[in-house]
Amino acid sequence: MKKTILTIAMMALIFSSCNNNKKEEPVAEQNTEEKVDAVSHEKHEQHQEHRALNNNWMNEIQMDNGSKWLANIETTDGVNDMLELISESKTETVEDYLGLANKLNERKNTLVKECTMTGPSHDNLHVFLHPLIEKTDALLETKTTEEGSEILKSITDNLNAYKTYFQ
Repeated sequence: MKKTILTIAMMALIFSSCNNNKKEEPVAEQNTEEKVDAVSHEKHEQHQEHRALNNNWMNEIQMDNGSKWLANIETTDGVNDMLELISESKTETVEDYLGLANKLNERKNTLVKECTMTGPSHDNLHVFLHPLIEKTDALLETKTTEEGSEILKSITDNLNAYKTYFQ
């Protein structure tokens, strides 16, 4: 798509150059590339944000031969603490969401540091944690209460699903 836009822009530049000074061509070409890069970057950010909010990780995680994985108590406590932070926090303003995001991020960092799990249970914990980290990062960047609410719902869904896969 980038090549198509660039090709069209170059053709337009060539056809219009008959009436323009040749010194202007590099500037027009540079501006076209900057516009294409800006659009591509914006679409990438939107895709990243959408990916962070989904729960596709549930399609990737595996059970322990049909049973829940055994998790260490620090991990389970960390997830429960994060759910408690959410239930006790007011979320009326962007600042509220950002404050909660900082608290969740701190607790998530502690959870990761205290993890002593190994083997397949640890590998599946990472399938659970990676999207949670992305969602927490997205909440740290929230700009509106609507966005904060949507991200927080996704974080809550992620945390509640922990009990489905781990004990």
